[in-house]
Amino acid sequence: MLVKHLNQVELAKRWTISPRTLERWRFLKTGPYYLKIGGRVVYRVEDVEAYEDEVIRRTTFETTPPANTIIRPFR
Repeated sequence: MLVKHLNQVELAKRWTISPRTLERWRFLKTGPYYLKIGGRVVYRVEDVEAYEDEVIRRTTFETTPPANTIIRPFR
């Protein structure tokens, strides 16, 4: 089974955010799950899509917390 991965820059481009935002989210233990392999940080596409599904909203009035406040448990 081939698993597609995105690096920090690719994910930042996908979401039009700064790569530093992803670094801060990792430090704060928020955002999507990631892997650190040989010093490289990569995100599995399936984890990115699962995270997108978690934080999706229909309106700005929904009460779900913003993406950067979701604390991810350690796996």
